[in-house]
Amino acid sequence: MNGFDPKWRDFPDYILGITREIWEDRGVGTLNHYYTSDIPVRSPMGIQRGNQAVIAATMATINEFPGRQLFGEDVIWSGDPQAGMLSSHRIVTTGTHLRDGVFGKASGKSFTIRVIADCAAKDNAIFDEWLVRDYGGIVRQLGMDPQEYARHLVEIEGGPDKCARPFTPEVDVDGGYRGTGNDNEWGGKYAEILTRLMAKDFHIIPQVYDRAVVTHYPGGVDGLSHASVGGFWLGLRSSFPDAEFRIHHCIGMDGGMLSPRAAIRWSLDGTHSGWGAFGRPSGARVHVMGMAHAEFGPFGVPGGTVRRECALYDEVAIWKQIVMQERPR
Repeated sequence: MNGFDPKWRDFPDYILGITREIWEDRGVGTLNHYYTSDIPVRSPMGIQRGNQAVIAATMATINEFPGRQLFGEDVIWSGDPQAGMLSSHRIVTTGTHLRDGVFGKASGKSFTIRVIADCAAKDNAIFDEWLVRDYGGIVRQLGMDPQEYARHLVEIEGGPDKCARPFTPEVDVDGGYRGTGNDNEWGGKYAEILTRLMAKDFHIIPQVYDRAVVTHYPGGVDGLSHASVGGFWLGLRSSFPDAEFRIHHCIGMDGGMLSPRAAIRWSLDGTHSGWGAFGRPSGARVHVMGMAHAEFGPFGVPGGTVRRECALYDEVAIWKQIVMQERPR
């Protein structure tokens, strides 16, 4: 941990610790030194640039959900202090909608969702970030529909030509992190699984996923066994059957008192041309920013199978892209 405050035992301790300081301890001002002044933070809803934008967004979220908590489930990481380290941090986050804000009038309703954040760090600061929040899970648990909420956002932001635009590769910036992960076998194994699923080889699911696999998917949906896996990946691919699948970052890890596991950041770029998780084909051009974590176990076929999977994309950001391209009625 050269270059980092000696109070942090290791990189996961740093990631979990600063998250707690920022959110539970309300140390929002610590973002002035934990995040660099020009950091790009990419999410499916767009890009924030600089730690002041992150501070403003964090304060607004805490105001709307004053009891917001973030529980770190895992930190899967690669790299070194000299070149920069990349953590893929999986979080269970909870909150109760007690004040008016981005999600409308205070409803008093609560949510529990998952988030995956890929953060590049060096010299005690985060300098590059990718973040996928289960926005659809929040919206659903607050009593709204993701498609209609996306339509509402487009309207209140000034219509399709003026609204805040979701993230696409065309608007990306170079934040300084250029790593692609590591060569650990478990990352490679999971990358092969996702590549085959996106090549429509869904018949492999009983071979590579444990029969008792536990799943966590967008919309706050938790599932069990092969039907859950197939329903999620088939539903996504069916909506965008001709989209290009790409893996941008891949980490594998084993040891440390945990199961072998992997973290992958991926994307789909193409046309909403099929019936699937996003309903009637619209013909809209869509970019899907996705992140996924997998844990492996010994049961099933030799060599290990996926025992747990958390795969996330932002339903609202996808619907927003579709809504923005709708023809006037």
